Amino acid sequence: MKWASSLSEERRLEPAVRAAAAGVRAALGADEASLVVVFVAEHPHGDHELLPELLAREFPGAHVVGCSAGGVIGGGREVEHRPAVSLTAAALPGVTLHPFHLETGDLPADDDPLASWERQFGARAAAIPHFLVFPDPLTFDADRCLRGLDRRFPESTKLGGLASGGGRGGGNDLFLGDALHRSGAVGVALSGDISVDTIVAQGCRPIGDPMFVTRARGNLLLDLDGQPARQVVQALYATLPASDQALFRESLFLGLVMRERQNEYRAGDFLIRNLLGVEQQTGALVTGALLTTNQVVQFHLRDARTSADDLESLLACYRGGKSEPHPSGSLLFSCLGRGEHLYGRPDHDSELFRRHLGEVPLGGFFCNGEIGQVQGQTFVHGYTSSFGLFRPRSA
Repeated sequence: MKWASSLSEERRLEPAVRAAAAGVRAALGADEASLVVVFVAEHPHGDHELLPELLAREFPGAHVVGCSAGGVIGGGREVEHRPAVSLTAAALPGVTLHPFHLETGDLPADDDPLASWERQFGARAAAIPHFLVFPDPLTFDADRCLRGLDRRFPESTKLGGLASGGGRGGGNDLFLGDALHRSGAVGVALSGDISVDTIVAQGCRPIGDPMFVTRARGNLLLDLDGQPARQVVQALYATLPASDQALFRESLFLGLVMRERQNEYRAGDFLIRNLLGVEQQTGALVTGALLTTNQVVQFHLRDARTSADDLESLLACYRGGKSEPHPSGSLLFSCLGRGEHLYGRPDHDSELFRRHLGEVPLGGFFCNGEIGQVQGQTFVHGYTSSFGLFRPRSA
């Protein structure tokens, strides 16, 4: 198994593809790419129709998958707010690739048999395939798709990101083989001699104490520990230092415990979800999750330092706890709200990755939502960096 990643900032698409492809081929050497993952930012969408043909010319016989992006990651660099093309390619001996394009209407029902899911995604659950998925956020029900994949392929890893860079329905482009799609989701299932490790950095720290949801309705949080949620929030705010109070007003989130019946809860035990506002009629907090009575939750804050510390800790833990083989390649799916917007400079997450894992080829893009697993379940996240690290299964 061999991976390579390259990025080009040529302003015209065709020279950008040629330059990035040349970088990838030089790194692969005599090995031929069987998979090419492509992300394109800030080039005219009309030019995207040329991309499948350009890549077929550069990588004949390879499976191509990817999407438009608000920013791209390639060769260990991050480029935002200007034209760029990222190509990440892999020579994958012993790995079978199953490409797919689906619309929401193509998804089997939750109670459909396993065979229906295997047929739509082209892969057998017994082979434990790993899924790269790139949905269009405006036309595809990614949550429903991921729930079904978790249920029918429980041992498989699912990762990817929601296409970005388009500001309206039909504005995002999805690439699969020789076709360009403007709706649905594209992806590839990889089975055989491949393992995928994941790191999902949610970038938050808890404040206050864990509490029980004692009254909720759908995504409305009414009572915590028997007290109105709005009063709990006001009381918590008063206990914080001035620096955290400033964050509280702009970057307050709700963490949902994923594994109940623990004596202690740490940062990684929570699934982070947005707080969307206050319902004026009831005073309930409007959350980005469906809540249940007796669920354990805790408020969280996010800032640049917290996000950096979280990722640093996760990367250090991964490197310290992993036996060989070292990953051959990696893909990073990062939120549009991270990068320069959060850290004030480019390449932050890529540099941290390189510091802990060395020169592992790294590509990816800045997403409208990041797909990654937390405590064994797959979700669409916001404000996260979700890594997939690829290595042979047999080594």
